[in-house]
Amino acid sequence: MSPTLELACELVRRPSVTPEDQGCQELIAERLAAIGFTVEPMPFGEVTNLWARRGSEGPLLCLAGHTDVVPAGPLDLWDSDPFDPVIRDGMLHGRGAADMKGSVAAMVTAVESFVAAHPDHPGSLAFLLTSDEEGPAVNGTAKVIERLQQRGEHIDYALVGEPSSREQLGDSIKNGRRGSLSGFLTIHGKQGHVAYPHLAKNPFHAAADALAALCAVVWDQGNAYFPPTSFQIANLNMGTGAENVIPGQLEAQFNLRFSTELDPETIKRRVRAILDQGDFDYELSWRLSGHPFLTTPGELVDAARSAIREVCGIETELSTSGGTSDGRFIAPTGAQVLELGPLNATIHQVDECVAVADLDQLHRIYGRMIERLLLPAA
Repeated sequence: MSPTLELACELVRRPSVTPEDQGCQELIAERLAAIGFTVEPMPFGEVTNLWARRGSEGPLLCLAGHTDVVPAGPLDLWDSDPFDPVIRDGMLHGRGAADMKGSVAAMVTAVESFVAAHPDHPGSLAFLLTSDEEGPAVNGTAKVIERLQQRGEHIDYALVGEPSSREQLGDSIKNGRRGSLSGFLTIHGKQGHVAYPHLAKNPFHAAADALAALCAVVWDQGNAYFPPTSFQIANLNMGTGAENVIPGQLEAQFNLRFSTELDPETIKRRVRAILDQGDFDYELSWRLSGHPFLTTPGELVDAARSAIREVCGIETELSTSGGTSDGRFIAPTGAQVLELGPLNATIHQVDECVAVADLDQLHRIYGRMIERLLLPAA
């Protein structure tokens, strides 16, 4: 069993469902301290965070990720215990194997190998780990970045180990993500008997045209890196449970995944302009989960492309698809941010798994990237 696989199994074995860490970061911190890292736990509330750094000069390459996982769900649907790592047909099975304890393990062992070969390397290496990525993401990476900025610690390159590959390891890397803005809308009507609609006001009937108009809006055309902004209604609730009652209000929750062509304030103004045309009273609140970010081709992208070409023998594709990641908290500091990890085919699913061979290749990819970014002649 390779060091990467061994560590991945040890991490999967710990049931670190958000916001729990279950000792994952303590285990990693011990290994990093043993090779010269200054280890600094940064807990905020019930969230466990780790900042560990080796070196004091620039450039600073940060390997970022999370040790928390989503719940396993019904255990009887799994072929094996989700927190008992099992290898079947060349695949490591277990919750978090792909998202993203396998990546974290590959990062740690890649750094261990690099430091062993280059104990006096130029520049600095760091790890930023949190147990709050799969949850609210309030007391995790965002708070650590805030602390680092307060003391003037600047990240030049951030390599996030999120599962980015589609069909083959390294075939896709994320050089950006769309922003995410959710709206919470309440339409006020008047409850009444369905046989006497003139004495009531059905909130759905009143707002149907406005909701349809929101669904039909062409928000933008996207750009070379991002697809067009999308609007989706995720929840729509009304009714009293009775067949003969017109409900008094409707609640709708919608989400926009938006590109760098838009900003949250512009979206809010356009939504309100449509709603204000309707004959109904409403309340609207918002939650911004993250701004869009983009890392254009440069040192970090070039290092990833070169490493993937060398290790996997393929050309990678840049992508900004998918949900959000903690990269959204690092990018605004001016850092180049890139997500590179294993296949995302089974993440958050029953029988989540990752190819054992991919973990070892990922170890090599990360190691080659570290060399290229920190060693001038690499």
